[in-house]
Amino acid sequence: MTTSPGLPRGATIRRDAGLYGYERALRRAGLDPVAGVDEAGRGACAGPLVAAAAILPAGKAGQVPELNDSKLLTAKARERCYAQVTKRALAWSVVVIDSEECDRLGMHVANVEALRRALARLELRPSYVLTDGFPVDGLEVPGLAMWKGDRVAACISAASVIAKVTRDRIMMQQHERWPDYDFATHKGYITAEHSEALAEHGPCPIHRMRFVNVRRAAGLVDDVPLSLEPQLELDLEESR
Repeated sequence: MTTSPGLPRGATIRRDAGLYGYERALRRAGLDPVAGVDEAGRGACAGPLVAAAAILPAGKAGQVPELNDSKLLTAKARERCYAQVTKRALAWSVVVIDSEECDRLGMHVANVEALRRALARLELRPSYVLTDGFPVDGLEVPGLAMWKGDRVAACISAASVIAKVTRDRIMMQQHERWPDYDFATHKGYITAEHSEALAEHGPCPIHRMRFVNVRRAAGLVDDVPLSLEPQLELDLEESR
C-alpha cells in the first residue's frame, strides 16, 4: 500500500484496490462521508447540462452491481445502475442547467456552478469530495480532482450514472417536442445526422448558441475556420 498523490495524509490505497478503493482509503483517514460529483452534457450543442452528486454507504451496502463510468455502460445497464444507486445512496442530488443559462454563463462556468449546486443540495454534508477531471473551488470541504474519476472512484461513477440517465430522459422528452433533430438518438451531441438537421431546419430553442455549428446554422457565423471554433466553445469531446 502507498500514499496516493493528492490524497490527504494518512490515506493509502492499493494499486489493485478497485472502484471502491478511494472511498475506503478516505474513511480510514477519518474522512467520511465521501461525495462524488460529475456532469453530463458538457460537450452537447443542444439540451441542458446536468450535474449530480452521490454519497454511497460503506461496505457491501454501497457496492452497486455493474457500476462503472456511465459512458461505458449500455442504456439498459445505466438504468439498472440508476435504480440501485438511488436506492442505496446515503444521499444524492441532481441539478439541471438549461441551454439558455449555459449560453449566459459559458460552458466552463456553467459546469462548475452545476457541480457546486449538486453538492449544496445533498441532504448529508460530505467530509471530502471527489470530482472528475478538474477541481471545483468553493466547496467548503476538502476534495480531490481525479483524471478519469468516473472510472476509478465509485461515488463519481454513481454521480455520472445519475447525471447521464437524467439527461437522457430529458432529451427523450425533447425529441417528442422537436422530432426533426432526432434527439432520441444522439441526445444533442454533434453527429453527422444532427449537423444535417441543423443545416436543414436551423436551431431550435434548446440549442446552445455559443457553439459555432449552431451559430452557423442560425446564420450568425460565416465559414468560421476550424482553428477559431474552440473560441466559440465548440466542444468535440467524447459524448457524456
